[in-house]
Amino acid sequence: MRVTAIIPNWNRRDLLAGVIEDLRGQSMALEEIVVVDNGSSDGSVEAAASAGARVIRLAANRGFSHAVNAGLRAAATDWVAVLNNDVRLPATWLETLLPAVAGEDCWFGAGKLLTASNPKRVDGAFDLLCRGGCAWRAGHGSADCSVWSRTRRVHFVPFTAAVFRRELFERVGYLDEEFESYLEDVEFGLRCALAGFCGLYVPEATGLHHGSATLGEWSRETVRRLARNQLLLVAKHYPPDWIIRYGWQVLIAQLLWGALAVRHGTGMAYLQGKYQALGRLWRSRRRQHTRLEDVLSCSEQEILELQKQAGSDLFWRLYFSLT
Repeated sequence: MRVTAIIPNWNRRDLLAGVIEDLRGQSMALEEIVVVDNGSSDGSVEAAASAGARVIRLAANRGFSHAVNAGLRAAATDWVAVLNNDVRLPATWLETLLPAVAGEDCWFGAGKLLTASNPKRVDGAFDLLCRGGCAWRAGHGSADCSVWSRTRRVHFVPFTAAVFRRELFERVGYLDEEFESYLEDVEFGLRCALAGFCGLYVPEATGLHHGSATLGEWSRETVRRLARNQLLLVAKHYPPDWIIRYGWQVLIAQLLWGALAVRHGTGMAYLQGKYQALGRLWRSRRRQHTRLEDVLSCSEQEILELQKQAGSDLFWRLYFSLT
């Protein structure tokens, strides 16, 4: 199986060098490492080229989605691995992940990412989406335990470190560049789920993730984009009568997430993001999808069950108590 690795990058030469080194040391050799650089000015391009990567230079930073799409169009292999520049991978990562996914006749797969600063904590396993339009990176911040060590079929995997059949993007489309960065992978996963394509979570394929190393986890720009993209998900995929069917869940989820933003001092960025999405929310031409209710209900039920098993956080306790 031939695999191309795609790494979007913007001004993090120090991190980029580490992940390229890890990829070049994989026990299952990669066909090619492609770095798509979003107009860096810190020498990232030169560092990637000197490390043996093929570099696609973009004139400006047009976001994670655009960079990934550029890498996908340049790939000539049946499989692609998409990776953030702030992950570190053991030499067996690809050898563990890819045969498991290919052998299960799945379309994509991801492993367990641990927090780089504290490897006893989970950074993320897979993603889930509630009816309120908020996503949960399953396991984020929780202790690494047996709950996160079980192989399972999934519909949403973060593009932090994952492998995909190249054909999948021809079938369901590329990443939505309107999302720029954040939740673009959840939106892609929702399209996959609605089209009946699933993946595999392989916990043995572990890695380390620094997390939000480029913009910061609760930076104003991160919060603005997340707040906007939560409503873009609703605008793009929820049915014409979404207010009747999901309005209460959307209201509660968005208010609770807004409270988190205020707590982190980014309430204004939250409001800016919502304002930017409002026009699209009401103007979208919506199509009814028969699988949406099943996908959202199953995903939300998984959130509830995993929160019970691994320990629930306040956001989800309040969401489920109110909805």
